Amino acid sequence: MTSTVTDGTALSDGELDDLRETVRSVCADAGGTAAVRRLPERSPGIDAALWDTLGRQVGLAALGLPESVGGIGGLAEIAVVCEELGRTLAPVPLLSSTVLAGQVLAGCGTADKALAELAEGTVHALAVAAPDGTWRPDAVPVAVSWQGGVPVLDGTVPFVLDGADAQALVVAGIGADGVDLFLAGPSEPGVTVRRVPTLDLSRGQAVVTFSGARAQALTTGGEGAQVVSRTLDVALVALAAEQLGGVQAALDMTVAHVRDRTQFGRAIGSFQAVKHTCADMLLQVESARSAVVRAVRAVGSPEALAEAAAVAQAWCCEAFVSVAAECVQLHGGMGFTWEHDAHLYFRRAQSDAVLLGDAAHHRERLAGLLSW
Repeated sequence: MTSTVTDGTALSDGELDDLRETVRSVCADAGGTAAVRRLPERSPGIDAALWDTLGRQVGLAALGLPESVGGIGGLAEIAVVCEELGRTLAPVPLLSSTVLAGQVLAGCGTADKALAELAEGTVHALAVAAPDGTWRPDAVPVAVSWQGGVPVLDGTVPFVLDGADAQALVVAGIGADGVDLFLAGPSEPGVTVRRVPTLDLSRGQAVVTFSGARAQALTTGGEGAQVVSRTLDVALVALAAEQLGGVQAALDMTVAHVRDRTQFGRAIGSFQAVKHTCADMLLQVESARSAVVRAVRAVGSPEALAEAAAVAQAWCCEAFVSVAAECVQLHGGMGFTWEHDAHLYFRRAQSDAVLLGDAAHHRERLAGLLSW
């Protein structure tokens, strides 16, 4: 069992800038938030064409993975890409497949074939959430039994990110030895995947039910819990970087509007109340940026990364919610319309705030890590 986020070839500062510009350019060519609006309203999921470009052609599907499968970079590269994807709410499975499922598969060290397929762009989804949506080793919803030397899964996992679009499922199951990890096919007998409607129109979720489903064991002896926990620290930073991109986009959108919108012959941005609100928004954006940068720099120490990831997520999720709400308000009546993008960022902010646990959950975890 290994920690894999730093195994890829790290990029220089100049190469990081090039990577950022490449992702930004591809997202712009896809129409920015227009990619979200192209998805069916009642079944949000993945823009397959955009993911083919970013995941396979640009190579982002292998981001942060081992060099043996063509991986490049580590947490710094993941954060840069996630920030750019968050700017346009790009509906691609980087967080769900490359970060969550990919880091788990790499951490197992026994899933070379599956990891190679994932690195080429095949979508994998991680099914580990407890009934309240968080990861808790003592509340794994899938039970494992063994029949003829083959693991058999039973249970229902809610909140499987991009689960309805995945070609493979990485599942946490609890058995006699504790929590272990398994690979299952979504179309195999005994597996039911149900797409569910979501508030966030840019990211799909599913409920996955296992009923006597046969699977492939990835870990043994109860090693799965540690692999998932280490992966989630990386995923929390990636999600915080996404939120940073979203909160910056919401601020930029708001500033542009208050400069152009006039009342009583003056730009509304010149009014003191609007100035103060925008200043508060900027403070939250820059504080979120500092939290993400601090977390990326903590990658060399698992203990430091766990603490910094909890701080980053606790701060960034609340900053995104607050700034997205102000973005809607400062746009006035047009901010509430379907045609304007403000509601797309508000939806993503509200969804992200509970995606991997809410701010209170991460503050409680932080208190435990610091022995408070």
